[in-house]
Amino acid sequence: MKSFASLDLIEPLKRAVSAENYETLTPIQAQAIPPLLERRDVLGCAQTGTGKTAAFLLPILHHLANEEIVGKPFIRALILTPTRELAAQIGESFEAYGQFLDLRHLVVFGGVSQRPQVAALRRGIDLMVATPGRLLDLHGQGFIHFDDVDFFVLDEADRMLDMGFIRDIRRILEMLPQKRQNLLFSATMPESIVKLASAFLTEPVRVEVDRQSTTVEQIIQRVMFVARADKKRLLRHLLGDADVESAIVFTRTKHGANRVTKDLKKAGVEAAAIHGNKSQGARLRALAGFKAGEVRILVATDIASRGIDVEGVSHVFNYDLPNISESYVHRIGRTGRAGREGIAIAFCDESESEYLHDIQKLIGKSLDVDLDHEWHCPEAVPVPRQGRNSGAGGSRRPPGRPQSGASRSRTESSRRNADRSGGSSRPRWRGRGGSGRG
Repeated sequence: MKSFASLDLIEPLKRAVSAENYETLTPIQAQAIPPLLERRDVLGCAQTGTGKTAAFLLPILHHLANEEIVGKPFIRALILTPTRELAAQIGESFEAYGQFLDLRHLVVFGGVSQRPQVAALRRGIDLMVATPGRLLDLHGQGFIHFDDVDFFVLDEADRMLDMGFIRDIRRILEMLPQKRQNLLFSATMPESIVKLASAFLTEPVRVEVDRQSTTVEQIIQRVMFVARADKKRLLRHLLGDADVESAIVFTRTKHGANRVTKDLKKAGVEAAAIHGNKSQGARLRALAGFKAGEVRILVATDIASRGIDVEGVSHVFNYDLPNISESYVHRIGRTGRAGREGIAIAFCDESESEYLHDIQKLIGKSLDVDLDHEWHCPEAVPVPRQGRNSGAGGSRRPPGRPQSGASRSRTESSRRNADRSGGSSRPRWRGRGGSGRG
């Protein structure tokens, strides 16, 4: 494994990564940093949590520090991100990596007053991290121009497209100088991303690690079949286990996140919600409280999931299964970080069979089925396809919960059914209607 010391980075950057206790390069860093230092365009496929922020930020800081400028700097590097949380996270990384450099940066997003942002722009900045909406707003008011941009990064490109930013991205690309270094990073690489990349990357070096269908090996994945009305009771029961040190609960909607948070607080569980309708201050306070351990449970929607980079998350609960299967991978990636084991538990109600099928198809395996809870809902169990091998998957109990006689009977029955059908542990499901998509 290569070390950061082996990279041809300037001394202040090596000192900064040493201060952050970085020693060994992650795969995405080992593949991306050398060509970026050579001023090559890069097309990278990597999930969050793989070290990709350092992979693109360190080479950019290296080049910015080595270039002589005359007068006040004005946006020499632009990093475009889909969410406020991710923008703030990249800004924090700049402060860590650039602590020994005389460079200025600015994080720009909506939901807060633009006055401090405008004041910083007038003083001059070297690097800007921005979400598309506020960036275009400030440009339209005449506070931003892109004439000096030498480096452009499109981060979380797939999420950008999912959130409908494609027109904004194209507008920004049209305003950037023709001569610049370009980087595109995405957790998934569908045809739409490849097409977008070909529009502005020049002979890019393609680096790819941890494809979207690959889930972290340290994560134990389970599914519990439960009626929609019983999900809140099952969640409260599971959160009562001492092994749940800190957890993120994912819902599909903002209203759902608020409802789950309210229910947990009513039950005496310290929880905070984070989603698009929350003010920026509320989102930052919730995330800060979660990172500090003051809030044990964070309830989030997918729009905020990629900006949550917190080590030590022991559990992820998919309270609602995502209707976009790739989101499942991003959600459970919030646990099992830094080599630690994590646990991801999915709740599947009677309307979510198709979502479960899509998730299992994407990750290439069936989730272990946990039958040992009093809210098990047979109606939510997907129907095996006719003529195909079927099985129930492994049954695991929540830590510390004894197995009841009824649960043992269900488990033994499932095993007998699996034996009769050939013992397959990888069932294929037939969806039971699409009512969940409404």
